[in-house]
Amino acid sequence: MTMNSNRSGDGRRRSPFRPLALAFGIVALFGALVIAVGPTTLGWQAGSPGETPVSPPARATSPVSTPAVAEAPKSPSGNSPLPDVDALSRAFASVAEMLKPAVVNVFTEQKAGEVSHPPTGGPFDEFFERFFREQQDQKRRSLGSGVIIDARGYVVTNNHVVENADEIEIQFSDERRFKAEVVGTDPPTDLAVLRIKTEKPETFHHVDFGDSDALVVGEWVLAMGNPFGFGHTVTAGIVSAKGRVIGQGTYDDFVQTDAAINPGNSGGPLVNMKGQVVGINSNIISNFGGSMGIGFAIPSNMARKIYDQLVSAGTVVRGWLGVGIQPLTPELAKGFGLEGKHGALISEVLGEDSPAAKAGLKAGDVIVELKGIPVDSNTHLVHLVADIHPGETVELKYYRDGKLASTKVTVAKRTVDQAFAAPPRNLQGEKGRLGISGQNLTPQLAGEMGASSKAGVVLVEVDPDGPAEEAGLRRGDILIEANREPLRTVDDLQRVLSEVPKGGDVLLRIERVIGGRSTFTWVPVKLD
Repeated sequence: MTMNSNRSGDGRRRSPFRPLALAFGIVALFGALVIAVGPTTLGWQAGSPGETPVSPPARATSPVSTPAVAEAPKSPSGNSPLPDVDALSRAFASVAEMLKPAVVNVFTEQKAGEVSHPPTGGPFDEFFERFFREQQDQKRRSLGSGVIIDARGYVVTNNHVVENADEIEIQFSDERRFKAEVVGTDPPTDLAVLRIKTEKPETFHHVDFGDSDALVVGEWVLAMGNPFGFGHTVTAGIVSAKGRVIGQGTYDDFVQTDAAINPGNSGGPLVNMKGQVVGINSNIISNFGGSMGIGFAIPSNMARKIYDQLVSAGTVVRGWLGVGIQPLTPELAKGFGLEGKHGALISEVLGEDSPAAKAGLKAGDVIVELKGIPVDSNTHLVHLVADIHPGETVELKYYRDGKLASTKVTVAKRTVDQAFAAPPRNLQGEKGRLGISGQNLTPQLAGEMGASSKAGVVLVEVDPDGPAEEAGLRRGDILIEANREPLRTVDDLQRVLSEVPKGGDVLLRIERVIGGRSTFTWVPVKLD
C-alpha cells in the first residue's frame, strides 16, 4: 500500500477501518479495566467510575509563562526531562494547561462555485434547474488550528487552512468566538498570519516562538489543535527527525514527530517542554487520512521569519541567486575531486543578467560558503539565499576544477514565489476541463524556475478532484504541448481543449523542474 502526504486541515476525511478501530477500542477498554484492579507498580491506577475530576490549574496570564515542573534528570541538551513517569506526566499537564488559552480552532467558509445543469429537453429539466439553483447558496466549510503569537491577537496558521476563505472565525477553548482577517499569506512555506477582530482593544494570551534549531532528536514535544473538529486536543510524542524534505515545495525543512497529528491539526503548534512553539503542524504521511506516527511541522525559526515579514509588510521578500543546483553526492564529489566536501553543485546559470552570471559563476562550480556560512547542501543554499535581502552584496566561496575561489554577488529579488501566489487565471471557467489554473510562462519566470522551455503554461493550481490531478500533474508543471501542438499561451491550451470532445483524451507534454534539473514526459489525460 502506497503512502501519501496529506494536508491535515479539513477534517472531513474518515478512515475506512472504523469497524476495526471500534474492535480495538473494546479490547483496549478491557485492558484498562484489568490494569485498574491489578497491581499498581507503575505508580498509577485508573480512577473509579463517578469520581470527581481533579480541578485543572489556574489559567496563565499573558504571555504564557514557562510551566514549573518537578525536578527531574535532564537530557544532554537540557531541553526536556528524561523519562521519569511522575515528573513527565506533570510536565505534560502543565504545558498543556499553560498553552491552552493561546491555541485556537480556525473555522473557514467559502462560497461554493456556481453549478449549472444543461437542459436536455427531458421531463426532469425543471427539477434539475431548481435543484442546482439551490446548491449555489451552499458554502464549503473547513477547519484547522492556530496559535496566538502576539497579545494584539495575531494568529499563526497554515496557508492551506485559510486559502480562498470568504469568512474566518476563531474559537477559543472557553467557547468564545471572534471573526478574523488575513494579515498575509506565504504559499511557498504554507504559512499564514491572521488577526482577531474585536469591537474594542483586547489583550490575548499568547505564546513565544522557541528555537527549532536547538531541538534534539528524541526529545519530548506536544502537538495541539483541533483534530477532526473534536476541539482542543493534546498529543505527546518525540522529535523523530529534523530537516526533512518531503517534496512539498522549495523551502522544505520539516521537523518530523510521532505525536499524533490528524486532519484539523493543521496550523496548530508543536510545543517543547519549556512551553515554547517549536513548529507549526502542517502535513502527515497516511494511508487512510489519519495519524500513522509520521507528522511534519514547519520549524519555528522559519515560521518566525515569515511571521515578522507578514506582520510588518503583508508579504514575504526573498533573495535570488539565479542558478540551477543539485545535490553534491559522494559520487559527484569524487568526480570533481572534492571527496568529503559538502556544498551545492551548480547545474545551470540562469541567464546572462542573473546575479550568478554577473558574479562569474559557471555550471560545474560547487558553492561551499555564502555570507560566511558553510553550505551543507543544495537545500541549505536555497534557504540561505532566501534570507538575504535583495540588493545586498555578499561573499560567496566555491570550488572550480578542484580549486577554492571566492567572488562577490549582489542578490536579486526572487519573484517566482510571488508569481505563484498571484490570483491564477482559470482555464475553461471555474475549474476548467483539466481542473487546473495556470498562467503564461514568461522568460523571467522560466529563468527563476530553472526551466529550459521558453514558452508554455505554468500550473499554478491543480484541483485535487480534477482530471489533471488524477493523471499526476502538479503545481509548477509546465505544459509545453497538447495533442502534439506547441503551447505558447493559455489561449493556445484553451483552443486545443475546446476541440476535444467530451470523454476524449488530450496528450500533454510537460516539463517538471526538480532540484534544478528538468524532466520531460508525456501525460495522457481523459477529459470529462
